[in-house]
Amino acid sequence: MIEDDALAAFKALGLSEVTLKALERKGFTEPTDIQRECIPLLLEKNVDVVGQAQTGTGKTAAFALPILEKLDVADRSTQALVLAPTRELAMQVADEIASLKGERKFSVEAIYGGSSYETQFKKLKKGIQVVVGTPGRIQDHLERGTLDLTHLKFAVLDEADEMLDMGFVEDIEKILSQTNEDKRMLFFSATMPDPILALAVKFMKDYEIVRIKKGEVDTSLTEQYFVALRESDKMEVLTRIIDSCSQFYAIVFCKTKVQCEEIGRRLGEKGYPAEALHGDLSQKQREIILQKMRDHKISILVATDVAARGIDISELTHVINYTIPGDPEVYTHRIGRTGRAGRTGVAITFVTPSEKRKFAFIKRINKSEIEPYRVPTIADLIQAKKERMTAAVAAEIDRPDEAYDDVAAALLASYEPEALVRALVQLRWPHELDSDRYDDIRAIEAKDEKRGRREKNGRAYRDEAWADEDGITRLFFARGRNSHLTKRKLADLIIDACNVRDGDLQDIQVMEDFSFINVPGHLAGRIISTFKGYGEDGRPLVTRAKPENGGKETKKRKDSARRPVKASGDAFSRRRERHAQWEEGVRFYGRDSYDDYIPSRSSKGRKKEHGKYNTKKRK
Repeated sequence: MIEDDALAAFKALGLSEVTLKALERKGFTEPTDIQRECIPLLLEKNVDVVGQAQTGTGKTAAFALPILEKLDVADRSTQALVLAPTRELAMQVADEIASLKGERKFSVEAIYGGSSYETQFKKLKKGIQVVVGTPGRIQDHLERGTLDLTHLKFAVLDEADEMLDMGFVEDIEKILSQTNEDKRMLFFSATMPDPILALAVKFMKDYEIVRIKKGEVDTSLTEQYFVALRESDKMEVLTRIIDSCSQFYAIVFCKTKVQCEEIGRRLGEKGYPAEALHGDLSQKQREIILQKMRDHKISILVATDVAARGIDISELTHVINYTIPGDPEVYTHRIGRTGRAGRTGVAITFVTPSEKRKFAFIKRINKSEIEPYRVPTIADLIQAKKERMTAAVAAEIDRPDEAYDDVAAALLASYEPEALVRALVQLRWPHELDSDRYDDIRAIEAKDEKRGRREKNGRAYRDEAWADEDGITRLFFARGRNSHLTKRKLADLIIDACNVRDGDLQDIQVMEDFSFINVPGHLAGRIISTFKGYGEDGRPLVTRAKPENGGKETKKRKDSARRPVKASGDAFSRRRERHAQWEEGVRFYGRDSYDDYIPSRSSKGRKKEHGKYNTKKRK
């Protein structure tokens, strides 16, 4: 039994003894504001709920605890569906719900793109009572008939505003239209834009809105700096910052899992005690890494915002924004992780020329005084290391050990003191003063500032998004909404065809006849090669989105781009057939739906099918 004084606030909300035991094991003591408002509302009233609260305020427990109280353990059908915008968040929410169920024998699974269909089929056939998934993969299972949502008791949209921003509105409406009418609906979001309220009006019956005021993040003890630099210089600047500090205990924030893993790996190769934290890690791996950080076995955690949610590491000296966040509030929460409990902290943001306006927006919204950071020179770093060596040796002199007296006396009798000390210091720090460990940093010149953003046909394009192997590449995809594409369908098509991950694909824009997508530079070649030769008229389906002539496109170029390529009747028929297969693949975007489309032949074989490459037919 739970003691009377323990978890009294949670008990007052109407939660059962089983749930209270689960909360006690997790170390919960007091409910958050959103939990205090939503839990009794969902337990006592038969209403739908729209909850507005910031990330990190305990929203998952706010809806998961009452849902777990209401589900039927004996019923193996899917009784609760939680939709999340990313697979990282889906995994995190599923883990949290599983940890809150206590002794109840509920099945909770995360269903998302990029993981095995076969494994998901088996689990769904066996019966999953609580499904947490991304809209694209849930819609896919509904179309395949492998998921039945006609027995739902609860349907939840978590981070609803983010799902709308990612273009999931159409998928969400399709999913909700295939559910039973007597379910209860819960929307949870950090903001409350009109499209969310429109969804509530369309799919909810009697609903109540619960708004929790924003909690202020105190950044008064955090010194804020920025570094204007090129994308290719970020790692060099990061290592110089680390080496200039006598103590560096920090979180380095990255945008994607791929970048997070890459930065963690490169830091490790350079000898820095660093680990990467992202959504592809299991819960056990995540806990091991966090414990190593808390035990100071590592001092650098490279993380994405989603992976860093809910973690609390005290005494951080630095927060490094390796990639600048798009939301001023995210920036504030990032830097608020240092400068706590009376200790000062340092936050440094890396700003490339293309991000100048975004950074100015963050400064304006947060009313922050962010000063330029002077990157240490190589001479500065060598001097700082010499001072730390001197301090380390002095500290050992204050801790004498008589066991070494005989060795010291013998060495002093044989060698000059200066030569002896030099040899011992070199033995202890063999390569520490090697200036070749550092690379030159190129200055950001005025022309780089001007090239930061260019305008083409009224749309902004990033300079460095073109063919930067260490950064982000902007790709042009020669299909759009007229080919039944959505952001989610385009992402899933590339994920399955090219064996990339969901987090690799960023800033997707789907127009009427074409689309754009940002990918890590090292994956751009693979994606372009995979889709090469499968566009109409023999053109590749995917190309780099670099404007011609420095962003200017002449009328001659536009006209020639529309000119059809002559082809024989057979070649033209085959091309139209392949295009139809492609559109069918886009419509269903599952691997089984477009296996015939996925490129597998040699480039030589592909060229022979196009009339413009077949010289005999042209004659």
